[in-house]
Amino acid sequence: MSQLHTGLAAGLIIASTMLQAGCTQLDRYDITINEVTVYEPNPVLAVEALEDLALERCLQQTLTDAKATELNSLEAVNCSDAGIASLAGLEQFNGIRSLKLSGNAIRNLLVLERLTELEQLWLDNNNIVDPIPVLRMPSLRRLDLADNPRLQCPALAQIPLNMQVTLPVHCDAI
Repeated sequence: MSQLHTGLAAGLIIASTMLQAGCTQLDRYDITINEVTVYEPNPVLAVEALEDLALERCLQQTLTDAKATELNSLEAVNCSDAGIASLAGLEQFNGIRSLKLSGNAIRNLLVLERLTELEQLWLDNNNIVDPIPVLRMPSLRRLDLADNPRLQCPALAQIPLNMQVTLPVHCDAI
């Protein structure tokens, strides 16, 4: 066996052993032996095509923290108190099951209808007026709309039976 092949084999064994041993920092570095790269970590996705810079920053940080390599692999997102006003572009993350957007300036919910896997949604303390788009979501089981002072309170018949909904205090009469 040539010296190059021996070096490559040794490099692969080292990289494999380090990965199996749980070296958490290995995913940040390329491993090169004799100027031949034997291991490269998967690149983290870059968030693009979002209207709101605060949402883009939050999603990019979430992808980086999760070391996600596919958009639909992101299942839980917490972008509370991030200064988000628009959700445009969020629909590309169609694997999200749990989404926390508490304490932002969100008003329009239409884009959320495209998140067909969404099961839990926190929208408390925002500027939401019309809750109907999220009340139509078939997978949604938990919805928090508390502290949205301008919310048009839905009729009881508009709330699906299998959905637990928290409404603002001014909606207590329904």
